[in-house]
Amino acid sequence: MVGAGARPLGMPVENDFVLMEVGRPIHCDIPGLDCIRLQDYNNCCGNGAPEKQQDNRTWLVTEFVLVGFSNLPELRPTLFILFLLTYLVTLSGNATIITIIQVDRTLHTPMYRFLAVLSLSETCYTLITIPNMLAHLLMESQAISIAGCRAQMFFFLGLGCSHCFLLTLMGYDRYVAICHPLRYSVIMRPSVCLCLGALVFCSGFSVALIETCMIFSSPFCGAGRVEHFFCDIAPVLKLSCAESSHKGLGIFFLSILVVLFSFLLILLSYAFIVVAIVRIPSAAGRRKAFSTCAAHLTVVIVHFGCASIIYLRPDSGANPSQDRLVAVFYTVVTPLLNPVVYTLRNKEVRLALRKNLMRACGVFK
Repeated sequence: MVGAGARPLGMPVENDFVLMEVGRPIHCDIPGLDCIRLQDYNNCCGNGAPEKQQDNRTWLVTEFVLVGFSNLPELRPTLFILFLLTYLVTLSGNATIITIIQVDRTLHTPMYRFLAVLSLSETCYTLITIPNMLAHLLMESQAISIAGCRAQMFFFLGLGCSHCFLLTLMGYDRYVAICHPLRYSVIMRPSVCLCLGALVFCSGFSVALIETCMIFSSPFCGAGRVEHFFCDIAPVLKLSCAESSHKGLGIFFLSILVVLFSFLLILLSYAFIVVAIVRIPSAAGRRKAFSTCAAHLTVVIVHFGCASIIYLRPDSGANPSQDRLVAVFYTVVTPLLNPVVYTLRNKEVRLALRKNLMRACGVFK
């Protein structure tokens, strides 16, 4: 017997999975996972992490199972169709924005260059989670290797942090354009924009690297069930063999630094913008100045609102069902809102889109 609930070797039992202990096969009641004894792992690899033991037998998980929407089997086909259509519209919308900004010379300004970068980043952001989620909605197996989980988390967090910094940079761009219009072309010259853009993504992925290393620095134990449809911080951290409270606290403060600091900088930019707009004598001028900020403000509120709900709570991960619902919004719905908001609320983008569509129709005629 291997432990409570274990069965003798060779006995064919339905839903039992043969796993590998160091030196010989064993039976383990963790469906869909590969396990080895943590004691053998520590003897071999010298990892002195504290163990979560049960009857002096602890199992080290080498593969995760993403729970996802497995508790809603009757809704999985409907969810697959809904998420697939949303994903296709998102890809089309972001590709349209990138193409329009690239081909229309009137949009070759820092504001729209940053918008194109945001659209490209949103496309990559959805590629990390949605295709995998769609595959799991169709397949019975929902397993993901630890290496795959680590890579998914790193790129997801890297792009998420970069979005916070990029939205902050876009807020600064609006501040310079409205508060210092005569110096705008000098301050936001191409070389400066390129350096600021590189700094945004270097900072975002540096934070992601720190958080990912903290989470995956110790082995994982237990059933290996990730209560999510992708590898997010809180559900994965719960499976750590080591005491994870100090890691959770460190990641919480990093999240505050990224989310709250970025949001406060955006608020500061808009405080100066509001003061400048109020001083504009004509109502038409005030309306035009504010219209250039409306789309950005909408995206900021949605992005930072979702990030705050998930990552700025000390008990993050305490309610997996609620977290999954919010995660669906910021991984599926929010990327769809960005191209919609920027095409419907931005007059220049609408005009450029209409002009290029008419030109394309004339070519085909």
